[in-house]
Amino acid sequence: MERSKENNFGTRQIATTAVLLAICIVSQVFKNLSIFITGPIVNTCIVLAVLMVNLPCGIILSIITPVTAYMIAMSPVMMAVPAIIIFIMLGNIVLAVTVEFLFKKSFMGSGNNVFRISNMARAILCSLAKGVFMGVTISMWLLPTFIPQNSPLRNKMPVFQKTFSVVQFLTACIGFAYVFFVYTVLKRAVKRDLSLFQKSDS
Repeated sequence: MERSKENNFGTRQIATTAVLLAICIVSQVFKNLSIFITGPIVNTCIVLAVLMVNLPCGIILSIITPVTAYMIAMSPVMMAVPAIIIFIMLGNIVLAVTVEFLFKKSFMGSGNNVFRISNMARAILCSLAKGVFMGVTISMWLLPTFIPQNSPLRNKMPVFQKTFSVVQFLTACIGFAYVFFVYTVLKRAVKRDLSLFQKSDS
C-alpha cells in the first residue's frame, strides 16, 4: 500500500519534477562549453527525482532531458545518428532504476551520515551501470554502425566513443557527489526551519 502511494503522481510530484526539469534545461544552455557542466547536473536531477519523489519522476526526466538537449544544443553526432537520443534516454533510465533498487534504501536510511562508504560504493555501481550500458550500445555498436564510412565524423570516433562511455561514468559520479552535498544541505535546512517553527510555536 505504501509503495502504491509513493508511485502516485500528485501536485508535489509534478512541482518537483518541473523544478528539476527547469534546472536541467538551464544547464543544457552551457552544454557546448563543457559536458562536465551539463552532464553532472542532469544526473544530479535524475537521482534527486528518484530520491525525493519516486522512480516514475526520475524516468520522466530521463526521457525528456535528451530531447531538450537535442533542441537546445544539437551536436553533430546527434544530427548524424538521431537514434542516439533513444539510447541516451535508456542510459538515463538505467541510472534511475539502479538508484531506485540499489541506492535509495541505503541512502535514505543513513540518517545524518549519508557519506558512508557503502553509499559511495553503491553510487559508483549505479554510475558504472549507466556508463557500461551506453558504452556497449552507443560507443561499441550504434556509432560505428551508423556513422557512414566517408563521414568526417569518423575522424572523431574515438572522442565520441569516450564521451558516451567513460565520460558518462565520470559525469554520473560527479552527479552523485552533488547529490550527497545537496541532500545534506537540504536536510539540515529543513531541520533548522522545523526547529525554529517548534520554538516559535511553544
